[in-house]
Amino acid sequence: MATRHDTAASPAREGGAAPARSGAPSGAYGTDERRRARLSRRWQRDIRWSPYAFVSPFFLLFVAFGLFPLIYTGWASLHTVELTAPTDMRWAGLHNYTRIFDDDFFWNAAKNTLTIGIISTVPQLAMAMGLAHILNYRLRASTFFRVVMLAPYATSIAAASLVFVLLFGRDYGMINWALHFVGGGHVDWQNDKWPSQIAVSSIVVWRWTGYNALIYLAAMQAVPQDLYESAALDGANRWQQFFHVTLPQLRPTILFTCVVSTIGASQLFGEPLMFDANKGASGGGEHQFQTLGLYLYEQGWVNQHLGRASAIAWTMFLILIVIGIVNYVISRRLRESS
Repeated sequence: MATRHDTAASPAREGGAAPARSGAPSGAYGTDERRRARLSRRWQRDIRWSPYAFVSPFFLLFVAFGLFPLIYTGWASLHTVELTAPTDMRWAGLHNYTRIFDDDFFWNAAKNTLTIGIISTVPQLAMAMGLAHILNYRLRASTFFRVVMLAPYATSIAAASLVFVLLFGRDYGMINWALHFVGGGHVDWQNDKWPSQIAVSSIVVWRWTGYNALIYLAAMQAVPQDLYESAALDGANRWQQFFHVTLPQLRPTILFTCVVSTIGASQLFGEPLMFDANKGASGGGEHQFQTLGLYLYEQGWVNQHLGRASAIAWTMFLILIVIGIVNYVISRRLRESS
């Protein structure tokens, strides 16, 4: 008996094509692979270039407000140019540099900058070290005291200087009142040379002591406690631990604060400007506390000699480079000796 065959034979047996599967067409798989590859390339570009995009605003601002003014002042220092006609430049070579080096007011400003820097930096860092040593111990309301340390730093230079002008007033100042109360005489803080420099330095000390104290405090808290425990087992008291453990561990931080304070002292401008009774750039009637920053301002914006002021600015920049080189040499020797 013959076997019965289905009338609907399969397409494969008939030689036809197999039916398409339900769902997405076969071309969609290639599209998904291309999309994934494109997203992968985009992700790789994002990982590679996004850090540069994040830091680019700083470099753009630095080029616009840092590098370009530096190059422009270097070019202007080689020309004779006045504030009234800044585009009218006449080549002068090194004449502006030789002229300021022959100027007695320049050397007076440089000497005042050095003395005010020493008077303000040494007591400031010594007081900051003492305050940091006190705050390093467990105190109640330690966060409050740390915030108080930063309050002078957050105060504007103008406000602080005006308050100190009142304190150091010759006739009605509180400092002279206290000196008279203990039997001392009245001091002319604004017209005498050394008293005026001490008064200007006191403003700097007041503003920056707390800032440096917090830097020292952070460095002290990074010192391993094992060193203090070993010193205590050897019989060292707190003062001996401070001089033989804390200070050696803080040498890089002390060097950093010394360099930063020296750079800040070389650029001192706001404090002596606001302390002047005449509110000018002369630094007193006899230039007794005129700094290099005031001398630059006087030459450029009072006397309107932009070329000469640019030469002063580049001279100060070279001084900062020398300070940086000295810092590098000292820090390298400290690393080699440790």
